[in-house]
Amino acid sequence: MLPVSLLAAIVVVAVIVAKLMTIGRRPKNYPPGPPTLPILGNLHQMPKRDAHLQFTKWAREYGPVYSLILGTKTMVVLSSGEAVKSLLDKKSGIYSHRQEMYIGQELCSGGLRMLMMEYGPKWRMFRKMVHGLLNIASAKSYVPYQVLENKQMLYEFLTKPDEFLYSIRRYSNALTTTMVFGWRSATYDDPKMQQLFDGFSEFAELNQQGTAAIVDFFPILRRLPDFLLPARAKAKELHKHEKALYLGHWKKAKQDIRNNTIKPCFCVGMYESQKSEGFSDEQAAYISGTLLEAGSDTTSSTLYAFVQAMLLYPDVQKRAQAEIDRVVGENRMPTMEDERNLQYIRAIMKESLRWMPTTILGAVPHAVTQDDNYKGYLIPKGAGVINNVWGIHQDEKRYPNPRTFNPDRYMEDFQSLGEAAANPDASKRDQFTFGAGRRICPGIHVAERSLFLGISRTLWAFNIEPATDAAGKPIIPDPERLTQGFVCMPEEFPAKITPRSKAKANLVTEEWREAEAECLDASQQWKINPIKGKGDEKSVMC
Repeated sequence: MLPVSLLAAIVVVAVIVAKLMTIGRRPKNYPPGPPTLPILGNLHQMPKRDAHLQFTKWAREYGPVYSLILGTKTMVVLSSGEAVKSLLDKKSGIYSHRQEMYIGQELCSGGLRMLMMEYGPKWRMFRKMVHGLLNIASAKSYVPYQVLENKQMLYEFLTKPDEFLYSIRRYSNALTTTMVFGWRSATYDDPKMQQLFDGFSEFAELNQQGTAAIVDFFPILRRLPDFLLPARAKAKELHKHEKALYLGHWKKAKQDIRNNTIKPCFCVGMYESQKSEGFSDEQAAYISGTLLEAGSDTTSSTLYAFVQAMLLYPDVQKRAQAEIDRVVGENRMPTMEDERNLQYIRAIMKESLRWMPTTILGAVPHAVTQDDNYKGYLIPKGAGVINNVWGIHQDEKRYPNPRTFNPDRYMEDFQSLGEAAANPDASKRDQFTFGAGRRICPGIHVAERSLFLGISRTLWAFNIEPATDAAGKPIIPDPERLTQGFVCMPEEFPAKITPRSKAKANLVTEEWREAEAECLDASQQWKINPIKGKGDEKSVMC
């Protein structure tokens, strides 16, 4: 007969083994998904790059709602507009949480990044503040900023066309710094802008690595020493530099507010909120800093995708230019007042967002705060929920021939981006790039105007054609080659951007020179307040 102590030890070991063997298994009442392995679940099947292709392949195999078992955690993937509307929108009260992200939120962000912040009173307060300061009325007031930055972008297309990607990035970054902090990035060489783009790329890369996922899905690994978890030290170092950058921006804005020298911007409202709500400078810095990230990266990526589409679909470009010529003419550039008469341009904007979505897998997964049921399946409390934007946008039934860039899909869609996102009929939503539910991008109204002005004015002034190699052969980019990370864009490609006429080239130059003289000081910062007094003549000229 075995001693009692040995028998007890055997029982304990058996219980532990049995418990371990349940890790990685998919319970029968969960949404279906690919076969799992003990402990790992589906971790061994997670792709190292182009995850959107595998996620969409699984959607075709297992249906629009399927599950992945990732170590100790569950991930549910939504690949239909109906599922996104039913869960992330209609049940946003329980689907707006985030799973714990040790590398991304705790180490890289000091727990301060609103994008990754857990759903709760603090996040709701910040969300209310951000939406109040970036609502549709505020978005309209920022149009003078967008017009000026657009004029510089067009002038740079004219004078240094080979650097068009840099000009697009400067356009979106300068616009965002002005709207958030009240100052503009006058050149692409601005070291703070370089640090922003480089830092966010590093952040995205670090959080896409297997280490970040494994540590999240097996929390016990966080106890490992630093030499066995090098991502920890890298994340802390990234946070140190990022925090210094964002704090510098915020503290300068606060000083400008106190000196009454700041231009109208988001930080003015946040300064007042900080006085009433009492949140820290570090938190304010991360709220404003991550708005800067979002506004700089997503708009520029979509405009870059638009340029690629014009290379690949010259007939679309010609039709768009014909519409602009008919509505606007030769002697002036398109304005926001022309939007209602430029439906094909609006359709190109929407198709660019659908054809090459920047948040290809919905950026950061949502999480559900309580058990829920959908079409007979259990979605367990704590499960992550991915908005598979690419998969929805590749749905043949919703978008026939989805890899074809076809603006005609939207010729009868007169909704704004915000109206389409809020439409209770899931089939009437135009695209899913800006997210869903309470986590939808608060800058959607600003982005719509930036994209419309960028697309319409570029097509008014320029022809976009393939560059040629040394042998004179056109260089045609591959639209399936995308960068990796939270925010995607086409891999870098060359293009030939030339003015459509000498008269248009002259007007591009005149418009920028006039705006520069009237609106900017010697340091290329705003010398007037273009938002104060809508009837101010200088505001219109800028």
